Amino acid sequence: METSDNATESASASGTDEELTGIAAQDWATASADPQYRAAVVDLLGALAYGELAAFERLAEDAKLAPTLADKAELAKMASAEFHHFERLRDQLAAIETNPTAAMEPFAAALDEFHRQTAPSDWLEGLVKAYVGDSIASDFYREVAVRLDSDTRGLVLAVLDDTGHGNFAVEKVRAAIEADPRVGGRLALWARRLMGEALSQAQRVVAERDALSTMLVGGVAGGFDLAAVGEMFTRITKAHTKRMAALGLAA
Repeated sequence: METSDNATESASASGTDEELTGIAAQDWATASADPQYRAAVVDLLGALAYGELAAFERLAEDAKLAPTLADKAELAKMASAEFHHFERLRDQLAAIETNPTAAMEPFAAALDEFHRQTAPSDWLEGLVKAYVGDSIASDFYREVAVRLDSDTRGLVLAVLDDTGHGNFAVEKVRAAIEADPRVGGRLALWARRLMGEALSQAQRVVAERDALSTMLVGGVAGGFDLAAVGEMFTRITKAHTKRMAALGLAA
């Protein structure tokens, strides 16, 4: 996952000792005794795992659009990192006696549709998509991670580690805009479309999965309440605006 900003301001770390209460203060063995919480984590890891697998496929495909051999090699390295993240999530699902494929399947159609609707037309659009789209997802997962048990939180934060795509995308996009300022307008429109599609897709996925939605609105101890959900999306939007500025684009 792309995490050049390493998350929204409120979720940049797992929390101080004073903040770790309820499930967030427990390990997996204790927290998973709650079947509703266990189901939410399985959904979360399944969604993340499929997202990482899709990111691997997309980066490998984007490498074909790379203008230079060095760029192609850089994307191949990032794709390899994404696949390693997928393997960690797959292995954890198996470790908690869950079929990884079954955990991922509920999210495949929605994520595939998102990628179909936002297929880049060129190299630069692919870079912006990876930087903007993946970062929105990473921000969301980091917000949720703050409320997870310590073991699951550690895994989620680890697989959201920066693969290097953020700095790479910023460097290439800013150079392209400097060479031809007209590129900036097109990419700004593209990034706004990605933002809307990513948020809509995330909301659809959560709405369709009872355990995840219950966690977000506070039905699971230590989860978000409705006001906090609104604040969360506000933080994600602000982080998006900062990334757009880093790219040299208007939000």
